[in-house]
Amino acid sequence: MDDLSHLPFFRPFDRTALEPLAAVARWRGFSAGQAVLEAGDLTQEVSFVSEGELRVVSRSSGGHEMILNELRPGSLFGEIAAIDGGYRSVSIVALTRARLCTVAAAPFMAFVLSTPEASHHLMRSLTALVREKDQRLLELAVLPVRARLAALLLRLSRPREGGGRIVSPPPPHHELASRIGTRREVISRTLGAMGRDGVMQVTRGGLVLPRPALLEAEVEAGYGTPSGQGG
Repeated sequence: MDDLSHLPFFRPFDRTALEPLAAVARWRGFSAGQAVLEAGDLTQEVSFVSEGELRVVSRSSGGHEMILNELRPGSLFGEIAAIDGGYRSVSIVALTRARLCTVAAAPFMAFVLSTPEASHHLMRSLTALVREKDQRLLELAVLPVRARLAALLLRLSRPREGGGRIVSPPPPHHELASRIGTRREVISRTLGAMGRDGVMQVTRGGLVLPRPALLEAEVEAGYGTPSGQGG
């Protein structure tokens, strides 16, 4: 239902408090593969994911693409541009059929600045974003490729029945490469080496990590490796 109170950000507030935002909110649907916004846009609105999954990407002028994150129901985006009035810094594309609620920056910021609980919620969201970006930046700057890939697979994985963890469905090699700043052929070689070492298995259901503790140890050990070693 197109109701702000169904979105996690607005659940703590009663309908009376949300009436000004509900009056200006827009609900929009997107199909899989459709661009939601492009880097450089000067649109001033905050969006909340109600249904579906979206991908956040950054592209260089030379065409290189890096996958930064996925957004799922309950996520929001556009809050940074709403705060500083700047251009959109990333592009977002719908991975599945999706539905979003968008609120213009001015009424959203008026609500946040006049509502302490909303201000705290937004600050916590931005703090989590900064922490995550700091961790990814450290990985890119310090870890060799294999350790970066291990860290990524651990983040993407979930517990597997019978033990270990699994990444399912298995991501294409070019997507894994775009997430950790390397090339597809490097991913193929590294996954092959992981398979030979017994820390990763390719199955029809996904990438199985039978001994995740060993991958975690590789990541930790990678922080002691000179920057750039291993690709």
